[in-house]
Amino acid sequence: MKIDHPKLINLLQRAYSAERAASFAYIGHANAVKKESEKVAIKQIEADEWHHRAKVLEIMQQYDIPISKFYEIKFYLIGKLISFSCYFIGWFMPFFFAGRLESGNVCEYFVMLHYFHELEITEHDQDLYDLGIKEKEHEEYFLNQIKDSKLLPFFEKLFNWGKSKSYNDIELKALQSVEKSDIYCRNFNTK
Repeated sequence: MKIDHPKLINLLQRAYSAERAASFAYIGHANAVKKESEKVAIKQIEADEWHHRAKVLEIMQQYDIPISKFYEIKFYLIGKLISFSCYFIGWFMPFFFAGRLESGNVCEYFVMLHYFHELEITEHDQDLYDLGIKEKEHEEYFLNQIKDSKLLPFFEKLFNWGKSKSYNDIELKALQSVEKSDIYCRNFNTK
């Protein structure tokens, strides 16, 4: 079955390729940190990202959505560059930018859910909800690693993400159910 929703198709294609970029980035990040507990946590996040890529591909295949060669090349290069840079940019910045990235990724999955609802398709609700919540957990992990850093207030002001700013409106402590998750990410811009 094919779907006619260009924004949804583009978002799925982009998410599929971007998940690989994130996975590559986390390979470099895990190898660059010194603490074993950080290595283990980041490697688990990498595994989550590979799982997300596989889940998005399942959805794409169901609707005959092709993989975007442009996004595959673009995000491959981005992921490899970020992975390599983790060895040189210190401890703080990889954690900060990973958290900022994950913060936006949360809403991509909820926007997909909204787009599917526009087509009256609800069968992916649980998967997309779970993917979005897992991205929120990743955001929280990265923020917790840097929350006491003296650099955080400066970076938060400069990049609009940190302790008091997020790119999504989800609170893990007050999480809505899948059925009530329509309220999330209504004002998120996917571009």
